[in-house]
Amino acid sequence: MPNADRPVSPNTMSRRTVLRGAAVGGAVVAGGSVLSACGGDTTTADPSSSTPAASPTESGPTAGANSGGGSGGAEILTTTGDVPVDGGVVLDTDKVVITQPKANDFKGFSAVCTHLGCLVNDVSGGTINCPCHGSQYSIEDGSVVSGPAPSPLPAVDIKVEGNNIVKS
Repeated sequence: MPNADRPVSPNTMSRRTVLRGAAVGGAVVAGGSVLSACGGDTTTADPSSSTPAASPTESGPTAGANSGGGSGGAEILTTTGDVPVDGGVVLDTDKVVITQPKANDFKGFSAVCTHLGCLVNDVSGGTINCPCHGSQYSIEDGSVVSGPAPSPLPAVDIKVEGNNIVKS
């Protein structure tokens, strides 16, 4: 409220305007922090090294390897021996999940959660699990078992060539 002893300048902001601006600015900063926590890379690297850290969810020496040996140039994702029956492996580098719901039945899915884009990090108990907000997907077909994910994991075309699982 203006004081009768003090002249009001057209450049003077009211307390309400200042507080409203601070609240909006704080909401923008908080929102950006939440979104950055939900997106993208879940691997960590030694800041003094130019080599990224190995992901604990990649398994075996062939995980994410690109080799043409016997696969007609197709990218080798992993081997059949690396994918447990009634489970699976997450290949962070390729952003792919390979599951084996029953013996010799291999399925490929995107490892990017359909909720906010985090990478899933675990396959256990018949589900593919996202660490960010608890979404779970079926190892059979990638369908949502538990939200907040709004849609299934997209399928990734794979095929088995000998002991290798490759993108097709």
